[in-house]
Amino acid sequence: MGRANAGKTTILQRVCNTTDQPEIFNGEGQKVDVTVVRGSLKRGHHDIEDELVFRSNPRFVFHDSCGFEAGSAEQFDKMKKFVIDHAKTTKLDKRIHAIWFCIPLTDSHRMVTAAERKFFDQCDTGHVPVIVLATKADSLELDAVQQLEDQGFSVEDGVGEPELEKQILNNYMEKLRDWLGRAMFPPHDYLSLTGMHEEGADCTLLLTCTANALNEEGLQQLLIYTQQSNLGLCMEFAIMK
Repeated sequence: MGRANAGKTTILQRVCNTTDQPEIFNGEGQKVDVTVVRGSLKRGHHDIEDELVFRSNPRFVFHDSCGFEAGSAEQFDKMKKFVIDHAKTTKLDKRIHAIWFCIPLTDSHRMVTAAERKFFDQCDTGHVPVIVLATKADSLELDAVQQLEDQGFSVEDGVGEPELEKQILNNYMEKLRDWLGRAMFPPHDYLSLTGMHEEGADCTLLLTCTANALNEEGLQQLLIYTQQSNLGLCMEFAIMK
């Protein structure tokens, strides 16, 4: 979930270790013509009922919300109904197990909009954990450089840029926790992501955070088995259990 251009598809590609676009199936399992929906996908419009599956790892089935930040009550209500229905359904092949809610740090001046507040105040996901992903954290490097230049330093001076970047990120994450933690249905956890634009980016933190958020050991094991690409994560959870 999340607004348009929050990096949602890129994260799914990294988790599935691919650069390909997903195949799309409707709620009845029928394949959707990708050429028909490609333009709407780029604009952030997507039917949340559709299933996104990557050939590199078809064991994962994803759903992508449309950009409901536009303020459409109809879109929000459809998303809310989908989440609640699929979180509580007894049909195993229709159940959702975790929600990644993406908030891009490139929009640091409006990290939490009315759309995010509405979701966390009105959407009771029950036992399905919601993890806030602060995406595009790499952009904070520019913020750090700007602050240093405002203080009279230049990039060539090599004065504390990584430390300042980390401090800025920590401040933004604290703000997210403060704003969303007071909601009626706050997130289960928060995670910042960097380097997702790079092929082969490491998703260990994301998968570990998600596995720890799942409330059933069987689901944890299923996630670790399904992800396939990280042998170290498989060994770590095998030893833990």
